[in-house]
Amino acid sequence: MEYQLIDGKATATAIKQQIAEEVKNIVANGGKQPHLAAVLVGHDGGSETYVKNKVLSCEQCGFKSTLFRYEENTTEEELLACVDRLNKDEDVDGFIIQLPLPKHIDEQKIIMAIDYRKDVDGFHPINVGRMAIGLPCFISATPLGILTLLQHYHIETSGKKCVVLGRSNIVGKPMAQLMMQKQFGDSTVTVCHSHSATLKEECREADIIIAAIGRPDFVTADMVKKGAVVIDVGTTRVPDATRKSGFRLSGDVKFDEVAPLCSYITPVPGGVGPMTICSLMKNTLAAGKKEYYK
Repeated sequence: MEYQLIDGKATATAIKQQIAEEVKNIVANGGKQPHLAAVLVGHDGGSETYVKNKVLSCEQCGFKSTLFRYEENTTEEELLACVDRLNKDEDVDGFIIQLPLPKHIDEQKIIMAIDYRKDVDGFHPINVGRMAIGLPCFISATPLGILTLLQHYHIETSGKKCVVLGRSNIVGKPMAQLMMQKQFGDSTVTVCHSHSATLKEECREADIIIAAIGRPDFVTADMVKKGAVVIDVGTTRVPDATRKSGFRLSGDVKFDEVAPLCSYITPVPGGVGPMTICSLMKNTLAAGKKEYYK
């Protein structure tokens, strides 16, 4: 079977061009340039890369961006004071606190302190709750990116059986909610995780598999039915001596053996990853236009 590769990189580029056009028009008509701020604590390699890509994407979209850096030993109080300043800064439309945070800082406490109207990551309980009942809100970036890819490739989701692998707050739970909702996925959704007894059987019946379990090569050919759509959210650094960096990114899906069975599949890298940052840009534009919260 000939599968089609879902190109997240090309899709993200196209969407960022559309956003840039819109921003140009907003500014030309005397409107305000959207402004995204990012807060980075410590020097985690992965986080550094993410933030660098976010700043780059802001440039491509014509946004203003500001980066606030704090050392690893920053106190919770200092970080909360920073959040408070950003909440009150009228020029900042949206901001993100790059996770994970150092162990001595309570992540949930920081997220709760963010003004939900500026929470472009979509992690605040108010945004999560609004999403769950289908109200306008900021949808967290990875699930929104996956929805956008499914729409962009005109993949039929209504009435289909969708299996979400993983139940994290960042991907699994919101993804299941969105795939279930009438105005988004309109699918029949099953959530599986590492303790699911019938995991393989569930996957074999799925029209759409969204793998966000964080285990390299977890999804194998014997778990996928012919013609399924497979979305791979996994990005695990696997040691690889042949690479200059010393590692390669591995997805949750054993691509080479699963791909021939699929109608559509996302690669890693270049699939869901670029769409995550693209979604953050979409949310920032919405925040700038005050679309959700007047």
